[in-house]
Amino acid sequence: MRLSTKGRYAVMAMTDLARRQDAAARGVALADIAGRQEISLAYLEQIFARLRREGLVVSARGPGGGYRLATDAEAVSIASIVHAVDEPLRSTRCAAERGCLIKGDKCITHDLWEGLDNQIEAYLASVSLADVASGRLAARERAA
Repeated sequence: MRLSTKGRYAVMAMTDLARRQDAAARGVALADIAGRQEISLAYLEQIFARLRREGLVVSARGPGGGYRLATDAEAVSIASIVHAVDEPLRSTRCAAERGCLIKGDKCITHDLWEGLDNQIEAYLASVSLADVASGRLAARERAA
């Protein structure tokens, strides 16, 4: 599976946001997230523009401004964050319109990698942002 830095950074930044967002509805500055997570501010701005377009975050300007989650962290899956920044979760080298090979046939291991992709997608869809932000993920995995 190829998960780029964009997808990983989006999840890291959203987790940071979920942990820092306070009940007073005060926004979290991207510069603060960038500093804590050691992510370039310019890169983070690009990522949050996509997250905002997909309705995962909202922003406000001025005093108390910054970013907030658009919905409760329990309602946000990790898969939705990765998809919001246009990251496909694919292990195959397929192009949908051509198949795996130039001849248009499936490669010999296509079904194996496609099955792996489906498992990864299902796992990331089953994990909420709240699971990661609260540390419940480790306990959940031990119980499984």
